[in-house]
Amino acid sequence: MTTHTLRSKRRRSALRTLAFLSPWLIGFSVFFAYPLISTVYFSFMRYDGFRPPTFNGLDNWTYVFNDYPMFWPALGNTLWLVLVMVTCRVAFGLGVGLLITKLKTGTGVFRTLFYLPYLAPPVAATLSFVFLLNPGTGPVNTMLESVGLSPPSWFTDPNWSKPALTLLAIWGVGDLMVIFMAALLDVPKEQYEAAQLDGASAWQQFRFVTLPNISPIVLFAVVTGVIATMQYYTQPLVAAKVASGNMGGSGQIFEPGYPEKSTLTLPQVIFNAGFQRFDYGAAAVVALVLFALAMLFTTLLMRRRGGLIRIGD
Repeated sequence: MTTHTLRSKRRRSALRTLAFLSPWLIGFSVFFAYPLISTVYFSFMRYDGFRPPTFNGLDNWTYVFNDYPMFWPALGNTLWLVLVMVTCRVAFGLGVGLLITKLKTGTGVFRTLFYLPYLAPPVAATLSFVFLLNPGTGPVNTMLESVGLSPPSWFTDPNWSKPALTLLAIWGVGDLMVIFMAALLDVPKEQYEAAQLDGASAWQQFRFVTLPNISPIVLFAVVTGVIATMQYYTQPLVAAKVASGNMGGSGQIFEPGYPEKSTLTLPQVIFNAGFQRFDYGAAAVVALVLFALAMLFTTLLMRRRGGLIRIGD
């Protein structure tokens, strides 16, 4: 076989491979590479969407980190939600999954009851929670008062607004419950029987049998939870609007973060900077910070993926 023939076969093989990869390459280029490059480009430009962009160096970065009043509160709130909300959702979803898999009867009923809240639209679920947790007339505070407890102000108190959002996230934990149930039912029963013969307690069975077997699913739940929380926008914005009584129509500018910037998240800052202040350079900077944080958290979690498996060592 001549060299020319070999080169022709390799060229045809490369073209065939590119043809099969073309859907992914097009999607990657259009929906990831181009937006990312454009965001980096606009982060060094002064651009309001009307006039041509002009280069301004690091002015956008300096403004966001030093003078933009929303950035640091939003960053702190986003990190709080990532650490607390994701942890609570994963723990609660795993706990409910364990509980339902241990039930002898009524499994389908309880599975349906816990999964239904996940199907509620985010806006409707948030509206319901704001009214349920209304400080003055909400049924939750009424029940707390009836048993002699001092009810919190929830979405109108900056100290309780993020815990209230966490309760809302836990209420819609049905997606994680189903995923964990599938993983728990796939754990070999022989391992539990061997652990019982060795005298292992319920906690030891969970630690040395259950957790190592479902550790990839736990990692999946944590990683997807972190990414979703980094994009947390609708629920805190709706809760802030309803709690503040500012439910204006389209065209009305609403300063997000009520009360006292406690529900402000980085996606809200991106929207505020880009589409309310028409400062696309600052919005691009915040978007890049959000992207870097998501990559950092995901990389750290993936590097530590063996920690759950080694927990019994």
